[in-house]
Amino acid sequence: MEYDHALRILLAAEYNCAPEDFERAENVITESALREGRRRYGSTPYFFHMVTLGKNAVLTADARLHPYLQEFAAAKPGHRLFEVPKLFQLESELRRFGYTLSTTYHMFLPHAVAQPIGVWRTAWFFGKEIHPFYAGRRFPNALASSYTAERPDTIAVCAYQGDTIMGMAGCSEDAPHWQQIGGDVMPEYRAQGIGTYLVTLLKNRILQQGDIPFYGTSLSNYDSWNVALNAGFRPAWVEIGANRVMEP
Repeated sequence: MEYDHALRILLAAEYNCAPEDFERAENVITESALREGRRRYGSTPYFFHMVTLGKNAVLTADARLHPYLQEFAAAKPGHRLFEVPKLFQLESELRRFGYTLSTTYHMFLPHAVAQPIGVWRTAWFFGKEIHPFYAGRRFPNALASSYTAERPDTIAVCAYQGDTIMGMAGCSEDAPHWQQIGGDVMPEYRAQGIGTYLVTLLKNRILQQGDIPFYGTSLSNYDSWNVALNAGFRPAWVEIGANRVMEP
């Protein structure tokens, strides 16, 4: 796959390991750290995060978790660590430290050339032109809730019926030259191919400017999976993390 090497470099920065660690037979455990080149999802090191590219798993975590993780991950295929019985075990350990597991993120990279199929009128927005769309939070998947300097929304494309926005695809630069795509289609315009059309347009634009588009969704969101597949993406990696439990 064309972007495999770049992906390993990106995730090595995030998981505090070497790119070749994702090719090992055995699982790898590292102490979490903030390294240059990572996706910018926070200002503190992960308490726990785990990823697989389909072979082993790499786990980065606070040192207090390492004794448990050594046993948890020992002599097991990486993908088996993401199965529900293992996640139940992991959740119990994380709770001891005041954390809970996050959503499992299923991530996609470009794989095939896809041409947008549709006849909708579109408009493009860049940088600060995007900011008026934050009002009302109509596009929670396409855009952040507000401007974020660490991973700014960089491009948005909308499809219109007259003056009405039917849907939007947007991307944020989560790491240098890595643009994550999300999309929203208004309920009354769904099931017409608008989401796939906009995501394909945006993916192609990102590739033309020399950046790498990527896409993520949850395990059970098959509408989103189909948008990704039809837009020329393919599954590339799976990851899960931990969030601090909110006090009541």
